[in-house]
Amino acid sequence: MNSILSVAGVEIRRFLRDKSNIFFVFVFPLLLILLLGSQFGAGSGQAHVSLAGGSGTALERKIAGQLEADGLRVTSGRPDTVRAELSRGRTDVGVFISDAAASAFGAGQPAGLEVVMSSQAGAQAALQRVRASVQAVATEQRQRAVLENAGVTGDKAADALKQARESVQLPRLELIDTGNVSQQFTGLGQFDLGAAQQLLLFVFLSSLTGSATLIQARRLGVIARVMAAPVTSGRVIAGQALGRFGIAVVQGGYIMLGTALLFGVDWGNPFLAGLILAVFSAVAAAAAMVIGSILDNDAAASGIGVGAGLVLAGLGGSMVPPEFFSETLQSVSRATPHRWAYDAFAEVQRHDGGLLDILPQLGVLAAMAAGLLVVGALLLRRSLSRAL
Repeated sequence: MNSILSVAGVEIRRFLRDKSNIFFVFVFPLLLILLLGSQFGAGSGQAHVSLAGGSGTALERKIAGQLEADGLRVTSGRPDTVRAELSRGRTDVGVFISDAAASAFGAGQPAGLEVVMSSQAGAQAALQRVRASVQAVATEQRQRAVLENAGVTGDKAADALKQARESVQLPRLELIDTGNVSQQFTGLGQFDLGAAQQLLLFVFLSSLTGSATLIQARRLGVIARVMAAPVTSGRVIAGQALGRFGIAVVQGGYIMLGTALLFGVDWGNPFLAGLILAVFSAVAAAAAMVIGSILDNDAAASGIGVGAGLVLAGLGGSMVPPEFFSETLQSVSRATPHRWAYDAFAEVQRHDGGLLDILPQLGVLAAMAAGLLVVGALLLRRSLSRAL
């Protein structure tokens, strides 16, 4: 075990000496997630309205009930929380209820509301629906005021209005989505989908390009000197893979933490999200060892690593969500580790899945990692007999 840790330590130190890794591994992924989320990020398929203030008051209950009756998703929070959600695109419209407005509404007087719209593409349509709902509440309030001014008590006025609503059949417009695609993304924040996709893309891409360090170690005779000691090729490949695995996990954990803090990305259960990252990182590290054992030119290995990483990421749904793939491409994408990790993240992020729900994906990823490690160890032993 000491030999494996020693080889892994050397791999990590060589990675840290390359200052360009700081940008491409840690800075560039966050910039790309910000760009993609700002341009193409989508919120919930259902308009989302957040209420702030007036908790427990008649005005808050009336507005919340009317918004829900009109088909909008309603949540409540503190004013600073709602403003943060608006800035991050996690809600379409924020309605702020002051104490003065709640008191005025309770006294039957006109009440003013502060309504703030986010910069999301569908926020304008959501704002119109909020206005219609608020107008319905105001209309009902005026109707009750007219009845009470005519001598009708409050309870009788409410009953009369309820009977009037039940006796009138309002026109309805019903939209049916037969593709079942939009439901797959319901509840996602502006950056949630892009963060998961770019996490898989960059973790795998960085690991494959790191295969060049194994070739350099072979060329400089480092591997040969290590194996001159009682160290097997399996231990060498395990040490190299462990070093790449550690780098991949740190990079992925950094992306998760950074996007959660900066962009409000919801990764679901943190333990399960970390477990998915760990198993996927193992596959990426093992794949890097295979490329580093097959090729003898480190520049070619870096180029092939970039090309293969981008192709696999595209097929696995890290560029375009696989929900939009054709049936044939859906089947092809199952051959990539990205697709299995994407499905696992989708289960945890969107559907609050548990360990049993993602166990099939984790099993496939673990099998891929184990198979690639065995192949890498065999190829490394054969590569030592070739002249570099």
